[in-house]
Amino acid sequence: MDQFSLLKPTLNTPYHIEFDWWKNNDRNWRVLLLSYLAKEHQALLSNNEKEQFIDIVDQNTAEVLQVDALQHLLMNEYAHKEGFISSSTPLTEAIFRLFLTNGNFPLTAMEIGNKLGRPASLILQTLSGKNIHQGIKPSHK
Repeated sequence: MDQFSLLKPTLNTPYHIEFDWWKNNDRNWRVLLLSYLAKEHQALLSNNEKEQFIDIVDQNTAEVLQVDALQHLLMNEYAHKEGFISSSTPLTEAIFRLFLTNGNFPLTAMEIGNKLGRPASLILQTLSGKNIHQGIKPSHK
């Protein structure tokens, strides 16, 4: 247990998707991400058993980073399509999709609430419970 797990999250605690959580918990996050894609992209990326990585340049640091091609496609193309997040999207799914639209940049419950038009207290209650929803955890960066 790390030191951060002992701290009680607040409305100002930043969260993000921890993709390693999926791997560490035997979750196949690729299945979920593939479900967001059009059929042609699903076929292209699901035929490969291994993750495919591409190089991108961090706009702030100019550092070259390797990112998962599926994540990159989803975050940079699909997440910005109209209807990707709607008022009828279930809360944890809407939060997950919000992180995809912003490149998984950490957001607080207050910021998430403002962006989704949902109560920050409900978001905090959902994200700070015992269950981890879709790998969304406090960010310690």
